[in-house]
Amino acid sequence: MANLIVDARDQAFVLYEMLHLDELCATQRFQDYSKDMFDMTMEIGRKLAAEEIYPANAEGDNEGCRLEDGQVYVPKCFHRLMKLIKEGGWPVMSVPQEYGGQGFPYTINVATIEAFIHNFSFTIYPYAATAAGDLIRNYGTERQKKLYMEKMYAGEWGGTMALTEPEAGSDVGNLKTKAIRQSDGTFRLEGTKQFITCGDSDLFENIVHPVLARIEGDPPGTKGISIFLVPKYRVNEDGSLGPRNDYSIGGIEKKMGLNGSSTCNMSFGDNGECYAELLGEERQGMKIMFQMMNEARIAVGLQSLGTASAAYLHALNYSRERKQGSDLMEMNNPEALRVPIIHHPDVRRMLLWMKAHVEGMRALVYLLAFCIDQEEVSKDKEGSEKWKGLLELLTPICKAYCSDIGFRIAEMAIQVYGGYGYCRDYPVEQFMRDLKVASIYEGTNGIQALDLVGRKMAQKKGKYFMTFLNEVNQTISQYKDDESLKDVVEDLQGAINLLSEIAMFFSQCVSGGKFLVPVANAYPFLNMMGCVTFGWLLLWQAGIASEKLEELYTEARIDASKKGEFLNGNKEAAFYYGKILTARFYMKNVLPQVVALAKAMKSEDLSVVEMPEQSFAT
Repeated sequence: MANLIVDARDQAFVLYEMLHLDELCATQRFQDYSKDMFDMTMEIGRKLAAEEIYPANAEGDNEGCRLEDGQVYVPKCFHRLMKLIKEGGWPVMSVPQEYGGQGFPYTINVATIEAFIHNFSFTIYPYAATAAGDLIRNYGTERQKKLYMEKMYAGEWGGTMALTEPEAGSDVGNLKTKAIRQSDGTFRLEGTKQFITCGDSDLFENIVHPVLARIEGDPPGTKGISIFLVPKYRVNEDGSLGPRNDYSIGGIEKKMGLNGSSTCNMSFGDNGECYAELLGEERQGMKIMFQMMNEARIAVGLQSLGTASAAYLHALNYSRERKQGSDLMEMNNPEALRVPIIHHPDVRRMLLWMKAHVEGMRALVYLLAFCIDQEEVSKDKEGSEKWKGLLELLTPICKAYCSDIGFRIAEMAIQVYGGYGYCRDYPVEQFMRDLKVASIYEGTNGIQALDLVGRKMAQKKGKYFMTFLNEVNQTISQYKDDESLKDVVEDLQGAINLLSEIAMFFSQCVSGGKFLVPVANAYPFLNMMGCVTFGWLLLWQAGIASEKLEELYTEARIDASKKGEFLNGNKEAAFYYGKILTARFYMKNVLPQVVALAKAMKSEDLSVVEMPEQSFAT
């Protein structure tokens, strides 16, 4: 049976032919690793995903979580998965070895998780614990590392990210949870948090919650926020568990999807005894939490990729098996044989649209992971700044554009299935339900757009954006003389010029007192930049594929008349040719939308701002 979760060949293409990840093994940091080790690890991960994690996706969705006597119980099948994933050390793949991890490059960690993350309901439990452990590793005291981090990394204790409150929502600076200082240096927390992923479960013997709160007397807004560690069970100095801490689980949210994930509302300090420890320095809560939030935003892009990839591959497989209708040239022949629906042009249009966007997502998510690795091993300040700049600028694109596009891919997969796709007999409807929230949490996509336009574009006086433009233009320059790509190179050149033009237009609007124009158009601009970014990455891939394909033709001594036959019989040649056609399809059928977006933004229309509230509906 074909792998219906992740395309291993495309993974290898991005990692080694595009990013040349194996060259990291020549650096001092990763000298003990090899390409063979990377490949073996990912293969084992894909096998675990196919045999264990994927089958539990529907089971976990059907069973869901339940709250009994203040304790959350997760789907029974998750306990076996937790045992397997803990034994394999999967959640700490990229954690340094000195802290109990395996020390792999972050890029390999991301590529491996891609196979797991379609079952996000389960995957989030162990990986949220690792992310919370990372905060303690970077900002905690040696005591906190020993008491909390070690067991979180070992998979024995869980972790969360407790930011959101009922009234504040995305306006974190308006939080009401307060921290009351105690004479021994600890704190007592009082307040309510909502939509807390993995807020409670029976997978771990203890859970450590990083919680944002304001110390009594500290200033309002984000500048007055600190971050605290709140364990489910207080921990004695010898590491043993003490009494249950003073917070309660008010309920599990009844959600559209991710039913196996316990999204809880939590009440801290109902009896005035919610023990908490300060993490890092006072009033540095947002700075500390942003480390976790930025990682989470890349993880949202990865979740979108993993789910979209599975949806696309399931739809592709179904289209090859489902026979309906006759071939286009036999439509008027009632005796014509029924053909697989992949023969029909409209189905092929949907499949190629999905393929282009899944491969664009994979390239972007892996590139950002690669930026993290490159920033770590870079020996010069200029190189480090380049990778940091791309990471900072493209993180909102990764989170927002990928989550929107991933949802559309899942929706389109349902369309390929037709009526069956709408039924729970097939997995694509769950993929769509589970993925919808990705555009909402970790900062809604509208907030990501405002962050891109209002902050990221201006960072380092626009240097990060210029780095991005330079990278795109270098790719264009590299492949502009390739005859098979000449016209699509021109398409991308026009799009990147237009993107640069709109960025300058926004700058002029701000300097001219029209700051509402870029604010009102932040989301359209993010979509424009996301579209161009995918175009860049797909051209980059097509350029590599074109060179590799020509090498195969030359080696096999194939002339023009026999290329079609060669492609049908050579999987590698077909793969590379598919890359070229995928880029061509994207440039001709998707990229033109940037022209319309640019025209709309240049109109300076502010109807969204000027519309009276009463005019929406009486």
